[in-house]
Amino acid sequence: MSVPPPPPPPPHPAAPGLRTGTLTTADISFFVVSAAAPLTVMAGVAPIAIMLGGIGAPAGYLLAGITLTVFAVGFTTMSRHVGHGGGFYAYITRGLGRPAGMGAALLAMLGYNGMEIGVYGLLGSASQDTALALFGVEIPWLPVSLAGPVLIWYLGYRSIDFGAKVLGVLLVAETGILLLLAGGVLLGGGASGLTLDSFAPANVAVPGMAAVLACAFAAFTGFESTAIYRREARDPRRTIPRATFIAVAFLGLFYAFIVWTVIQAYGSDKVVQAATDDAGGLFFAAITTYVGGWAADLMHVLIVSSVIASLLAFHNAINRYTLSLTEEGLLPPVLGRIHPRHRSPYLAGAAQTAVGAVVVAGFALAGADPYTQLLLWVNTPGMNGLMALQLLAAAAVLGYFRRAGHQEGVWRTVVAPVAAIALLGAALALVTANVELFSGAGTGTNIVLVSLVPAVFVLGVALALRLRRTRPEVYARFAAEPEGETPAAREPATR
Repeated sequence: MSVPPPPPPPPHPAAPGLRTGTLTTADISFFVVSAAAPLTVMAGVAPIAIMLGGIGAPAGYLLAGITLTVFAVGFTTMSRHVGHGGGFYAYITRGLGRPAGMGAALLAMLGYNGMEIGVYGLLGSASQDTALALFGVEIPWLPVSLAGPVLIWYLGYRSIDFGAKVLGVLLVAETGILLLLAGGVLLGGGASGLTLDSFAPANVAVPGMAAVLACAFAAFTGFESTAIYRREARDPRRTIPRATFIAVAFLGLFYAFIVWTVIQAYGSDKVVQAATDDAGGLFFAAITTYVGGWAADLMHVLIVSSVIASLLAFHNAINRYTLSLTEEGLLPPVLGRIHPRHRSPYLAGAAQTAVGAVVVAGFALAGADPYTQLLLWVNTPGMNGLMALQLLAAAAVLGYFRRAGHQEGVWRTVVAPVAAIALLGAALALVTANVELFSGAGTGTNIVLVSLVPAVFVLGVALALRLRRTRPEVYARFAAEPEGETPAAREPATR
């Protein structure tokens, strides 16, 4: 019979902690929606979805949103029962045991770092495009991509509420330009009148919809990071679920609406050819036609700010995972230091910044392209890793509530988790089968990129088994409930 793990050691009384009770539902929603980079996803990826799946592409974003809403039902229910700030890995530990939890912890570090570091390449290439479009000047990408980590470090170094305000402004700006485009199209009546053909079954059930769904699921990456802000949230048992549902609902509806309006801008009979001829210019041409050239220029600028917002959101998430793993005893204690004034994990941020700069410099020295190689190759395992974590978390919800005493309903603890497992499993299979859409690489490179996810998870499991033998006290405290937490129901001890 297992025994409850010992409580974690209390922090040093003089050591500052994170700023608790700071983040509202809106603040956390800004973090997770900004991580998804709506403007960048729409202008950069949606044209590919239209090209591959035709005018039914908007329905793909709705289907992805519905799937992730089902996942969020069990995920947010679990948030009432887990007081630990480790997000995914804490949930997976509760439901599937410590070895799986440590595997998930390493996978989270791969996933979030992959999603952020690759985007430094996008920052460089997007800045190049913006400078060329606005001023006719060609600038090198590397100085911009190396300046990016410094800027993001500073924003992450400042207090979490400062970061939330920055993200709020940037998110309003990038969604605002897309709504401006949509408004112009709707007021102008589209190319040949407004129709709902995109949602007709015949246009949704097409062979290319599998590729659309793969693109759509990738567009939601990072929405689940609400849970890692638990310690800094106001009333986390309410704030975390609300922010999660708001984020996934907003993204699903917003993406579908914007893609639909762009289809109306060109007409159902011409938009696929337009996307095929110039995928990168699809949104810019539409906003020039329906709003004006000045709006296209502004969109170029706001794509850069959208990338910065995404980088900051992922940087904050990584820092909090690093802090949690430092407190677990798995990373050097120095990374767990909190700034006495800003109350941020500033040394974790400095370490992450250094890693990002080294990877960017390494790709540059190898002569790699900032978009097709740095962005796509580094993002691909990051995206796959986060999707795998979602699948593991859905399974953990089912496992946890089968063993724990609780007052939750069958829908939240059985039906929704089982449906989420099936749907997320299918989504991960779709993304893996269409990996070339995201990596732009050949078969050999794709095998390596896809294999990184199971390899890192297995490495984490092996680390757990080693710790169980060599450092049993660290193993026993892994993902333990912090003192003072009173979850809705005490679960049986994890394995």
